[in-house]
Amino acid sequence: MFHVGGARSALQNWIFAKQQGGMFVLRIEDTDAARNKPEWTEGILSALDWIGIERTSYEGPHFQSENAHEHRAAAQRLYESGRAYYCDCTREDVQARTGSQHSGYDGYHRDKGLGPGEGRALRFRTPDEGVTVVIDLIRGEPTFENKLIEDFVIARGDGSPVFLLANVVDDMTMGITHVIRAEEHLPNTPKQQLLWAALGVKPPIWAHVPVVVNEKRQKLSKRRDKVALEAYRDEGYLADAMRNYLMLLGWAPSGDREIVPWSVIEEEFRLENVNLSPAFFDEKKLRAFNGEYIRALSVDDFVAACQPWLTGTSTIAPPPWQPEEFDAAVFAAVAPLAQTRIAVLSEIVPNVDFLFLATPAIDEAAWAKAMKEGSADLLDAAISAFEALPDWKAESIKAALEAVGAERGLKLGKAQAPVRVAVTGRSVGLPLFESLAVLGR
Repeated sequence: MFHVGGARSALQNWIFAKQQGGMFVLRIEDTDAARNKPEWTEGILSALDWIGIERTSYEGPHFQSENAHEHRAAAQRLYESGRAYYCDCTREDVQARTGSQHSGYDGYHRDKGLGPGEGRALRFRTPDEGVTVVIDLIRGEPTFENKLIEDFVIARGDGSPVFLLANVVDDMTMGITHVIRAEEHLPNTPKQQLLWAALGVKPPIWAHVPVVVNEKRQKLSKRRDKVALEAYRDEGYLADAMRNYLMLLGWAPSGDREIVPWSVIEEEFRLENVNLSPAFFDEKKLRAFNGEYIRALSVDDFVAACQPWLTGTSTIAPPPWQPEEFDAAVFAAVAPLAQTRIAVLSEIVPNVDFLFLATPAIDEAAWAKAMKEGSADLLDAAISAFEALPDWKAESIKAALEAVGAERGLKLGKAQAPVRVAVTGRSVGLPLFESLAVLGR
């Protein structure tokens, strides 16, 4: 799945590249075989397509695995230049020497002169003195003491380079000038800068954007939170609403406004104006955003946007009615009523299903609440009144039911509750009298 935080960072990179006259580069870091499948890559590409980063607008996708020979060559150069050394310590060995499971590597093999061999990892020799300064467009110049950075692994015991080194080498190979990513990567940055320096190349300019958190201010987690961009797409969030909202995670346009045209975001976004504080992914706010975007659609565009939920797709479940039961003209007639009432497009199905099903899907709680003593008598009287109407229009239906209710001392709200549940199966939904008019006598 494509994490909403990754989507936010992708949008920021994409806009920044366009503003600078540069090129957004998409690289699939696929060296972890267990997390690498073609359909997952396609999922990323289609999710980017959905939020407007179309395949023709960037360079790539490149695949990290295709550059493996460069990763190994860089590791070898670092070893031959004395900037890296081999080590066969296990985590237990380090813990036994330091007496703590929390201590980092203690440099035990720095001067042992071990050569390559099975089970021997290659570690980068970090400087004992001085500092590493990170030039960050958002955070200024974070400074890290070199003596506090352990000699970190750059190639595993089987010789395969780890992410830190592969990432640096790929950026060098591809001529990356700016890296915009979440602040969780900031602790890795001094290590990467040391690698850039050791390989004799000037590092890129960094911009570490705030981490995205949930309502408990915990970092958004795939295991705990709803984070997949595709899930929001399939639930019926509009792409324009989603990308507008994603860009507000750590940044805001000028003035007291949040819902703005994309052209305004492209013009006004500046990395130096990104907030340092964690960005709260507020699903309720996103939902409200989406509702605003839905209501801003033309009716024809709204009808078109609803189609995947009216028919089903490879990722969206089919509706409860059979295809031959669906009437496009009936749906078009109620679409303006539904458009003002739903916040995500998937909600269209429970709002209109009674129009296309032989019998409505009954909400048992709604039924129990509406069908009190006297309801059967009211329904019988309503049927008689409806049968006697000279025309079948919303105003006439409303007047007839008002009269039935008045005869029983009921206001319209009370009188219409049993009728609504009997016809639609629910206590809430589209306006009742307009729905009855469309449904037909």
